[in-house]
Amino acid sequence: MPTRSAPTIVPTLRYRDAAAAIDWLCRAFGFERHLVVPDEEGDKIAHAQLTFGNGMIMLGSDRDDEFGWLQKTPTQVGGVGTQSAYIIVADADVHYARAVAAGAVIVYPLTDEDYGGRGYSCRDPEGHLWNFGTYDPWLPEGS
Repeated sequence: MPTRSAPTIVPTLRYRDAAAAIDWLCRAFGFERHLVVPDEEGDKIAHAQLTFGNGMIMLGSDRDDEFGWLQKTPTQVGGVGTQSAYIIVADADVHYARAVAAGAVIVYPLTDEDYGGRGYSCRDPEGHLWNFGTYDPWLPEGS
């Protein structure tokens, strides 16, 4: 089993325009491109890996194939998501300002949480829900 510095859970997402989503996620949230693989035609993204700290997400263009039948974009299911990621950030206020400046749609405002930490939730341009905050569930209570 990998150590904490090597995550064992990597969320995956599909986007109608994955290339634009990659640019936006890097600009708005601070992700970094780890690997981006265009499809054979070169007009869509077959697979991409974006990192944030020691975490990673994988994404690709939506397509009509076996896996595409299992995972949809929010617009394909009435604008709602069925899961979302929580990403730990060093400074929620700075991250919030960056996301707002890039056009993130805030759905839960920047708030000091009762259980500790400060965070917010937003949607990206294609409707995926993202949660960012300073609360770190790995730290001992009261840290």
